Amino acid sequence: MKKNLTLVVLAAGMGSRYGGLKQMDPLGPSGETILDYSVFDAARAGFARVVFVIRRDFEQAFRERAKRFEKHIEVAFAFQELDDLPQGFSVPQGREKPWGTAHAVRAARSVVDGPFAVINADDFYGARSYRQLAEFLQGADENTGTCSVVLVAFRMDKTLSEHGSVSRGVCTVDEKGDLLNIQEWTNLVPDGEGGAFSKDETGQLTRFAGDTPVSMNCWGFSQNFFAILEDFFTDFLKAHGGELKSESYLPSAVSEARAAARARVSVLKTDGEWFGITNREDTPVVRAALARLTARGDYPSPLFD
Repeated sequence: MKKNLTLVVLAAGMGSRYGGLKQMDPLGPSGETILDYSVFDAARAGFARVVFVIRRDFEQAFRERAKRFEKHIEVAFAFQELDDLPQGFSVPQGREKPWGTAHAVRAARSVVDGPFAVINADDFYGARSYRQLAEFLQGADENTGTCSVVLVAFRMDKTLSEHGSVSRGVCTVDEKGDLLNIQEWTNLVPDGEGGAFSKDETGQLTRFAGDTPVSMNCWGFSQNFFAILEDFFTDFLKAHGGELKSESYLPSAVSEARAAARARVSVLKTDGEWFGITNREDTPVVRAALARLTARGDYPSPLFD
């Protein structure tokens, strides 16, 4: 039986460093946002529903934007609220910082009723990534005690910026295609030979081949991941709940579940395009890429009538 798939879009903590909501920046030929392309690609890959995880003060802007999607995909909202905590915990006095991406995904627990994918609101992942996620989630066995998790991993050379350094989660994958580890590397820049290098504080260089798989937070999960997430976030609060700036991260929740044999994490490598605006100077590059994809016939313009 075909499953109803949900796309969970993390947008709660993503106000632009340049002011406003960068998810709403017009970048496509007809003023489309990157968010528009994500919803379009998910809908045509077979996702039946999109859930936007947002802050309350983003609600009006997102509801207005979502009107264009509603003929194509069911739309719902979840709110990442500071005081949405497991029973017995409270927000420490003086804390204003959100609790992190694991907490953001947890916010969607009451509006997701089946397998789901998770993406960042301001990253372009391309049509192929959503097809890969949908195919995996449709085939995942929901009747086992082990959670099915998938990560769509991009080539390092597809995720670099010509206008500054980036941070990327470098994936170690075994011969079966299962994820062993994600290690965060900072200060990554193109090496001029198709790869990248990172320079540490001592000046030592670490080089990476262009086809090194990296995580851009494009995930898929069976629904039982929410039980894992609840345990992970509860343990996080026991250890760090009194701190003012600690954050619980989704990749850490996945890593702990894998280590405890509660989840099997598959990696689907893709040579598809990824892009986003890490640096201000990336904006014309993204506009040009979307114009090229549109001219090639990959996308209509406008996306939604």
